[in-house]
Amino acid sequence: MSDIVFIEGLQINTLIGVYSWERAIKQQLIIDAEMVCDMTRAIKDDDVAHVINYKTVCEDMERLCHEIQAELLETLADKIADHVLRHYPCSQITLIIHKPNAIKDAKSVGVKIVRKAAV
Repeated sequence: MSDIVFIEGLQINTLIGVYSWERAIKQQLIIDAEMVCDMTRAIKDDDVAHVINYKTVCEDMERLCHEIQAELLETLADKIADHVLRHYPCSQITLIIHKPNAIKDAKSVGVKIVRKAAV
C-alpha cells in the first residue's frame, strides 16, 4: 500500500545561495513534499498518533532551512529529506524546493529529489 501525506507550497524566507549578495539577504523558497507511508493503523484506529503530522514536518522544514543556511538547494533538499526519513514513519520522500525569484524570466527554478528510507 502506498499512501501519501503531502505538503504543497510551504513558503519560507531564509538565507540561501552561492553568491555574496545572496548571503546578505533572505530569499523566498517554496517547498512541496510527498511522503509515502502506511496509513492503515491510523485509519483503523482513527488516531493521529499513527500518521505523519504535517504541521510538525512543516515546522521542522522551516527550522532546518534557517539552521542549515545552505549555499545549494541540492544540499538543503538532501538534508531535509534525510531528516524527514529519520524522524517520521515514511518510506520515501519526494521533495521539491522552488526558488521563484532566482531567474527573472522563469516562474520558478529549483530542485526535485527522491529519497528512500534505509532498510
